[in-house]
Amino acid sequence: MAKRAKPKRPSKKGTNFKASLNNLLLNAVIFFLSALVIYLMYSLYARITVPEIVKVVKVDSSVPSSIIQVEVLNGCGVPKVGERFRDYLRHEGFDVVNVANYIKYDVARTMVIDRIGNIANAKEVAKSLGINPGKAFPQLNDAYFVDVTVVIGKDFNKLNPLKIKE
Repeated sequence: MAKRAKPKRPSKKGTNFKASLNNLLLNAVIFFLSALVIYLMYSLYARITVPEIVKVVKVDSSVPSSIIQVEVLNGCGVPKVGERFRDYLRHEGFDVVNVANYIKYDVARTMVIDRIGNIANAKEVAKSLGINPGKAFPQLNDAYFVDVTVVIGKDFNKLNPLKIKE
């Protein structure tokens, strides 16, 4: 009987290298994803259990800010008065960020309202407008992004922006 020739098997050198490289890459990806999951779980745990530290800045309400942001609201109903007050306050060095109409037009006296808890800012604006600084009052609201709100009343023509110079 004649011996049968054994069929040649393909060389496994290249296959073993590719398989080990695939295994190495797969293990690296698994390690990276495991580390990411552990980090995310730790972050979630830390956020839930450790209270956030909030830094509170105390504002000295006796000293006006270097930049005072002002909102001007027309409460008298006379057209263009808000723009006239805006121009005057900007000329005086205040940062007027908004000019709009008040919710009603029957405001008798002009009001200067402190919005952030620094009454010195409101008093500075009142003094510039020719209003008694003692008439400025606080009305704090976190929804406002201005320091002071000026609501123009029907006495606007007696104030500095529109006072007739004799």
